[in-house]
Amino acid sequence: MQFNRDKYIDILMYILAKCYNKPNLGKTVLCSILYFIDSNHYELYGKLLTKETYIKSKRGIKPAHFKEITEELIANKQLFLRKEPYYNRTIHRYYLTIIPSLKFSKQELEILDFSINHLCDNNANSILKYAIKDPPLIIADFGENIDCRYVFCRNNEYTAKKINK
Repeated sequence: MQFNRDKYIDILMYILAKCYNKPNLGKTVLCSILYFIDSNHYELYGKLLTKETYIKSKRGIKPAHFKEITEELIANKQLFLRKEPYYNRTIHRYYLTIIPSLKFSKQELEILDFSINHLCDNNANSILKYAIKDPPLIIADFGENIDCRYVFCRNNEYTAKKINK
């Protein structure tokens, strides 16, 4: 399974563009949305959109390439990172410095918009409480790769099949 770097960057940029006004969109929420986009695509079409590897950690969902990609985008001046106060915490917020030109299929946009709209208003705590009950995360141990094949065990609260209705 070959990681699709360009698609990953496009999705990351799309999330940031669509959620630019969300004060809660820190790194934890962003990584969780990336995971749900990929796993929702897997549930509907049998393959990961970005082919990213997601790892279950005590701090949430850790995409394997997130740090590398965001550091590259910051170095290329396409993003900047600010640590900002958010209630009694500090969150890592990423901001676009460019207007991305993104191309997605209608099918991809449906999954992107469904996943973003469903999750973007959560803060880190609430999104982790939600994510931890998704079957692939229930089954994975901390530090292990999350096996997206378990999305087929999802109940109605987590299923992406609502997209096609």
